[in-house]
Amino acid sequence: MHFVFGDHVLDLARRELRRESELVRLDPQVFDLLIYMIENRHRVVSKDDMLAAIWAGRIVSESALASRIYAARKAIGDDGKGQTLIRTVPRKGFRFVADVRVQSDEDPATAVGLPKSGGTEQPRPGLAMLDRAAIAVLSFANMSDDPEQEYFSDGISEDIVTALSKLRWFFVIARNSSFAYKGKSIPMRQIGEELGVGYLVEGSVRKSRDRVRITAQLNDVTTGNQLWAERYDRSLANVFAVQDEITEAIVAAIEPQIFAAENFRAQRKPPESLHAWDLVMRALSRFWRVTPEDNVAAQKLLEKAIAIDSDYAQALAVLAASHVFGTNMGWEDRAISVPVAERAAMAAIRANGEDPWAHLALAGVYVHLGRLDDALAEFEQALSLNPNFSLAQAYYGLALSYAGRWHEGVNAARRALRLSPRDPFSAICIGVVAYAEFVGRNYHEAMRLAREGVRQRFDLASACRVLTAAAAMAGEIELAKASLQELRRAQPNISLAWIAEHIPVTHDERDHYSEAFRGARELYLEAFRRAGLE
Repeated sequence: MHFVFGDHVLDLARRELRRESELVRLDPQVFDLLIYMIENRHRVVSKDDMLAAIWAGRIVSESALASRIYAARKAIGDDGKGQTLIRTVPRKGFRFVADVRVQSDEDPATAVGLPKSGGTEQPRPGLAMLDRAAIAVLSFANMSDDPEQEYFSDGISEDIVTALSKLRWFFVIARNSSFAYKGKSIPMRQIGEELGVGYLVEGSVRKSRDRVRITAQLNDVTTGNQLWAERYDRSLANVFAVQDEITEAIVAAIEPQIFAAENFRAQRKPPESLHAWDLVMRALSRFWRVTPEDNVAAQKLLEKAIAIDSDYAQALAVLAASHVFGTNMGWEDRAISVPVAERAAMAAIRANGEDPWAHLALAGVYVHLGRLDDALAEFEQALSLNPNFSLAQAYYGLALSYAGRWHEGVNAARRALRLSPRDPFSAICIGVVAYAEFVGRNYHEAMRLAREGVRQRFDLASACRVLTAAAAMAGEIELAKASLQELRRAQPNISLAWIAEHIPVTHDERDHYSEAFRGARELYLEAFRRAGLE
């Protein structure tokens, strides 16, 4: 079925919106919102109606809903001022007011060249490539002897589609479109052209008694290269747990590979042809190097992206996160960087309330402002939007430790390491685990972990700070003093005043964790006094 209005065609089967012959990019929720509003165009739909239909009744912030309405209007050439297609009815809701013509899939005016049954598979019309990375997950092949096991291989593929869709960075082709190629031998490049994607995920599942072997690979459609491949052998004691674990592992591995490939493409473009997406990919590449110079370079690239598109949520969100990170590392002046980060994070959330990076950045801002209740809520929102977000998991662990919930802090930071074991932030994640153990007064375990963090990245101050503090509290003063000397090399501006400033504390008794926050801060300060820091 197709909904035709003005010069737009909304194709329900292929989940596509076209303006004349041009494909318009849409996030899945925005597409669903448009369908819902058009199907209910005879009436005003309330916010509660939309929450029930699109978000299944899940609690969603006003800013998230507003950003989706804004995106829907923008996609069809409307805006909040003109309201020629989507009209706001004050205190009631919204109504789709354009004239809509409904056409069937067989209508020659909207036929899209699908293959005829019984004939040879014909190439479908190619789709325009999007201005951000697009990925399709093909149905995993069932290599088991039992064809009844098809459900398991399909289930793995569907879970990967769902998990990748939460990453917001990528355009993920809907399951029905990518599964149309199931059981067919079609060249990878042809599939990529027909779906308008640059990357394909494919794999196989083989079950034998109580064991399963799953293989997965990520392919670059343009070059034909295999970017990543992995094999997973598991016991099937709990089928659903295995399915969840492998989906999580595959998605966590795929994300950085696509970032790397997109950055490589962006590096090959002349500066005058770089789009906002390219600039963000280049910025992320610098951000992940975890050095003060690269952090500054990333910020400059992100500012260029925002100059191109001032409402680009992802650029705003990563810019805010980079300022928070620079502050955490002692590379930036907190008095300057935190307000900058707060403005960028709030702008990102206004542009797209469901960007997990935006909520990560705002959480970091709230930590620096001593608003620990709000910080934990923002971390949890980021992780509800992307449960595989390892950086958010790590810093959530740090905030939990500040709150005195150090056991949970250890688990969150260890989950970050499990999600991304070869992450450039691994040394920082280890430092967070070490700090959580320090808060739990497990000083020797904190020292062991901090040493590992220092071994991985001796130039990063976070693990060195924990090693200094834990050694001092364990009574190993000589080790604490030696570690403090190394810390001064990694962070020349380290002082008791810096420590006090960067673990701010609220005196607002409405914050449930204010007492624990003050306790963690005082423990850390006492440790550095014993180490000889002034």
